[in-house]
Amino acid sequence: MEKRAQMSLFLKTNTKRSLFVLIFLSFSTIYYWGSFSKIPFGDCVGFVFLVEKGEYITTATLNSHLLYVNTSILLKSILNINAIEANRLLVILSAAITVSLIYITVHDLTKKNTPSIVAAIVFGFSFTFWKNAEIVEVYTYNTAWISLFFLCIIKSFLTPHKKYLISAGILLGISVWLHIGNILLIPAFLLFLYCFRSEKKEICYSLLFFLIFFALLFIVNYSQGLPLQSPISSDKASWVEDSLKKSFSQYIQDFIKSLAYLLYNFSIFIFFGIIGIITLYKVNVKMFYTFFVASVCIYGFSAFYAVTDNYVFFLPFNIIFALSIGYGLSLNKYSFLKKAYWLSFLIPFLYYFTLQLVLITPQGKDFNDLKAYKGGLKYYLVPWMNKNVGILEFTIDKKTASEDISWMTASAEEYISILKEKGYTTEQIKNF
Repeated sequence: MEKRAQMSLFLKTNTKRSLFVLIFLSFSTIYYWGSFSKIPFGDCVGFVFLVEKGEYITTATLNSHLLYVNTSILLKSILNINAIEANRLLVILSAAITVSLIYITVHDLTKKNTPSIVAAIVFGFSFTFWKNAEIVEVYTYNTAWISLFFLCIIKSFLTPHKKYLISAGILLGISVWLHIGNILLIPAFLLFLYCFRSEKKEICYSLLFFLIFFALLFIVNYSQGLPLQSPISSDKASWVEDSLKKSFSQYIQDFIKSLAYLLYNFSIFIFFGIIGIITLYKVNVKMFYTFFVASVCIYGFSAFYAVTDNYVFFLPFNIIFALSIGYGLSLNKYSFLKKAYWLSFLIPFLYYFTLQLVLITPQGKDFNDLKAYKGGLKYYLVPWMNKNVGILEFTIDKKTASEDISWMTASAEEYISILKEKGYTTEQIKNF
């Protein structure tokens, strides 16, 4: 009997590991297939330019993303690849790891393979995450760290191992060096520690490690002559201040837009997410409140943040919602709905058909023409970026846009200058 139990545990453990690897390889392939052909618009060229320069960043300002840039430079140096491929590699691997961690986390929560796999697929195909896995951006690297943080929280509630309490503090502390937006998780982290207040030693260590990493942000910057508040504020923009100056109707519009983001990311699987949330409240109220506080802070900030690309700031919330989808899918009470599993594989077709549908409307045609300089509606409604319009070609040909993108073209011109110094011709650079 004991040998059978050991064999069963061995098989379950190996199945779990095998599926982790399979999901990782599958989504690595998918994301590589859909990855950008040319450096896209937005912040992408700025990141590539910094990595091409090869100078490690030593200050952690609001926009420097020190950990992302320095990791990309390290990959470029170790693997002897160019800056574009170093960024692509980091983004895709981080994205695939995040999707695999969704599977692991839901499996630890439910002990079931199928809902865990489906939750991973649904998140991996969710628009916002998939889009950021196909461009040069910091967000998939950030989600990998945040997914580990959430995994440690869940393991702390489900297992007697106290090492996860300490690990949670370390991971959150490291993550703020990657993206300062992760400070929105501090209230949830403090509530999480309060839930385990009887474990005084581990709680003290966890909080101490987090505070050390967080304090170093300010110390490192201040020691190099930057203002003390530089990690959390910018003298170039007033996004937070502008977010507080909106009218009531603007806040309502922002909230409705946030619901549209949620619907486009998770479609019919929102139902399972809601069921998962309600059930978690009934089963484990402490875990529920920890993730509820995290969700409210992230969703509330992201919905009303006064930037044009605020949809990317929902990603930590989207991870939480994907976990709740997996939890909802695992419930036997709704087994008659499990036939919806296979619909997760049709999510890419949703984006394609949405694009075709919007393109036939007068408003869609007008918007497509307005944004034609960077690919039109396709840029906004489908996540894959292969065969895209590139910012370098746009800059070299001195094309014009329907909006001010001088901050993009300025970085592009700097990068073009470096490439020319390395012997690349104008025609070659256009293809980058």
